[in-house]
Amino acid sequence: METTMTETRTEHDSLGALDVPRDAYWGVHTARALGNFTISGERIGQYPALITALASVKQAACQANRELGLLDEGRAEAIEAACAEIRGGALHDQFPIDPIQGGAGTSTNMNANEVIANRALELLGHERGGYAELDPLDHVNLGQSTNDVYPTAVKLAVIGHIRQLVAALERLAGEFERKSAEFADVLKMGRTQLQDAVPMTLGQEFATFAIMLREDCARLEEGTALLREVNLGGTAIGTGINGHPLYPALACARLSELTGEQVVPAENLIEATQDCGAFVQVSGILKRVAVKLSKTCNDLRLMSSGPITGLREISLPPVQAGSSIMPGKVNPVIPETVNQIAFEAIGADMTVTMAAEGGQFQLNAFEPIIAYSLLRTTAHLTAAADTLATKCVNGITAHRDHLESGVHRSIGIVTALTPHIGYAASARIAKHALHTGQPVAEVATELGLLAPEAVAELLAPHRLAGLPD
Repeated sequence: METTMTETRTEHDSLGALDVPRDAYWGVHTARALGNFTISGERIGQYPALITALASVKQAACQANRELGLLDEGRAEAIEAACAEIRGGALHDQFPIDPIQGGAGTSTNMNANEVIANRALELLGHERGGYAELDPLDHVNLGQSTNDVYPTAVKLAVIGHIRQLVAALERLAGEFERKSAEFADVLKMGRTQLQDAVPMTLGQEFATFAIMLREDCARLEEGTALLREVNLGGTAIGTGINGHPLYPALACARLSELTGEQVVPAENLIEATQDCGAFVQVSGILKRVAVKLSKTCNDLRLMSSGPITGLREISLPPVQAGSSIMPGKVNPVIPETVNQIAFEAIGADMTVTMAAEGGQFQLNAFEPIIAYSLLRTTAHLTAAADTLATKCVNGITAHRDHLESGVHRSIGIVTALTPHIGYAASARIAKHALHTGQPVAEVATELGLLAPEAVAELLAPHRLAGLPD
């Protein structure tokens, strides 16, 4: 719903009166935040997972308050209906404030309270701003504080983003596995420290990429378990002031039903209100994902280097022209993009770390930048994984003959002879082969160290790659 600025209504807060657009669902608190925080050029409404999570928390709180006899049926029904609409995707344009804000997320909580209240007022047949009938703070925010609502909503939003990231990583792993099967018989040289090591198959190399990703999926799942422990019901600092003693467990139960996530109250709500350890842990896992994605992309770029004078092991699918001056040049732009997203994620982890460390006493005022960093990181990593899968990995081809030729020309295969002739003799073969350019197999026979039949058996491709006979 679009907000016009032609007519206004006057609302009041503890600082005084302020005009807001008549048809806006947000109110005075949101209006002040709009004037105070013009930082990122973004708005919280651009993060649907956060808005949906906020509405879910508010709806669960409303249900708990109604069951405890603290909120009358009429207001409760209207508040629940408004929350359900927002959870369904409505009114997200009515969340215009910047995600980077002071106040530990108070502006975000106020924005939610006002939008829900004004939509509930409409459903009850009243005008927006008629808070005598239903108030954003006294009714929508009943038994709550920003300090328990906001971190709970952020945790739910991050869980949702992690689910999407895991799905994208699984899709990418699937593409690597498909290529692994396609390249199962492609022999190549492995490398350590950019030098020839010992042989392997290209299929083994691509299978490793998939395994690395799936390990991170498991770690991300573990991280979501930490996020499902919340401080909802702790109100201001975790003591539960102004809240019903049964509210924390009841609100978490209702929130679990609404979201499908098994949300539980923290064992100690005071600790949970000030401790951002779960966010730090999850951020560290996201950094781990970013580091391994970036390392994988480094490998893909090196393996595809050339196309003539580089390693030229594989070709990445060409997706766009690579140069404004060099005709025919094609660059590995998809892996390069993923590298950059990884760099961003690694930097965001430092932001989360410092924000968590910067808290004082019973609250961390810097959770908005934590939320912003985690939501952006997860969203960008999800897009990166999907882009890498669909625009790059699924179209990779192998230079089979070039790879196999490299194995037979490499001195690294002499390692396979060491158990039979010893290290010193193998080193002698390697030095001779490197000096003369002769294949290792030829040198081993020429020096009389092994019979041709033995050399052929020991240097058989399946033996070199550690594959079964």
